[in-house]
Amino acid sequence: MTTTTGVTATLRALHDGEHALERELLAVAERHRAEHEVHHVARDLARWSHDHTARLATTGRRHGLDLPGPPDDPGPGALAALRERTAGALGRRPATGLLLLHDLRDLHLAAARNSLHWEMLAQAAQALRDEELLDLVGSCHPRTLRQMRWTNTVIKEQAPQILTAG
Repeated sequence: MTTTTGVTATLRALHDGEHALERELLAVAERHRAEHEVHHVARDLARWSHDHTARLATTGRRHGLDLPGPPDDPGPGALAALRERTAGALGRRPATGLLLLHDLRDLHLAAARNSLHWEMLAQAAQALRDEELLDLVGSCHPRTLRQMRWTNTVIKEQAPQILTAG
């Protein structure tokens, strides 16, 4: 298998991006526990990024990269416990709504960055005729696009009320 510097750089960027997105999704889920849909969907979407990170680590080894797999249990930890108490104390105050929009924007941008990397990897895989990379992109990229659609939908649903509340 011929591996180019560009492919390995993109695999590394995707691995780091998916791992970061997983951590952020879990943090947002804990921070916005009072918003039940956000809490549960963000945790589900974090599992997708967890899976992507693991698959990228496996694929990376085949391309000469030593990428760590994701932790087995991305448990909440002390910081998440503090976030949970903060979320409970804040409830649904206006500042909490603005924080939610800020968090959703950041999640959307992180997912968009990953999506662009998936697209670049797909183009390289096509040029190299690398079926393994094409299969990886074909199964992971649609889920990243779904993460983006979810953040966009929640922003559209929440922004009018949050931004116009007196």
